[in-house]
Amino acid sequence: MTQSDDGPRVLRGQVKWFDPAKGFGFIVADIGGADILLHGNVLRNYGQNSVAEGTVIEVSVQETARGLQAVEVIGIELQQGIALQLNDDVVELTAADLAACPLEPARVKWFDKIKGFGFANVYGRSEDVFIHIEVLRRSGFADLQAGEAVCLRIFEGERGRMAAQVCAWESALRSVSS
Repeated sequence: MTQSDDGPRVLRGQVKWFDPAKGFGFIVADIGGADILLHGNVLRNYGQNSVAEGTVIEVSVQETARGLQAVEVIGIELQQGIALQLNDDVVELTAADLAACPLEPARVKWFDKIKGFGFANVYGRSEDVFIHIEVLRRSGFADLQAGEAVCLRIFEGERGRMAAQVCAWESALRSVSS
């Protein structure tokens, strides 16, 4: 935790819940205390429309009359490595495997949270990229919207190209420029 007497402080915690339809959710700080309000606009400024329950997040917070409120998302921690059960196939990728996959800019074609999957199109390529809900959750997202710009780490599965990681467009740009 970083404390400043005359401005926001930085806290780390986990997303308790976030509802994109309501436009807000709450974070439980690692240091305890009252829940921190996370407004949808603050999350969108970071480049995401949703965030999954349990995701580790670092935010700049400010005390208001109604309690702590996030004013900026500093970072969202992605889970390292994946092991997915996709029908009869088990896909296991280590953190090194993920890092070896380049980030590819894409636009979400459609995603159905109820079905648990969707597809995206990588710029300059014609084939669809499959996105599984578990990959989405491990990447810190709760949902994707059609037309949303994202960056994907993609691997070749037995049935075609599959997303191994989804990153917010803006956060991917920040990591490339630093």
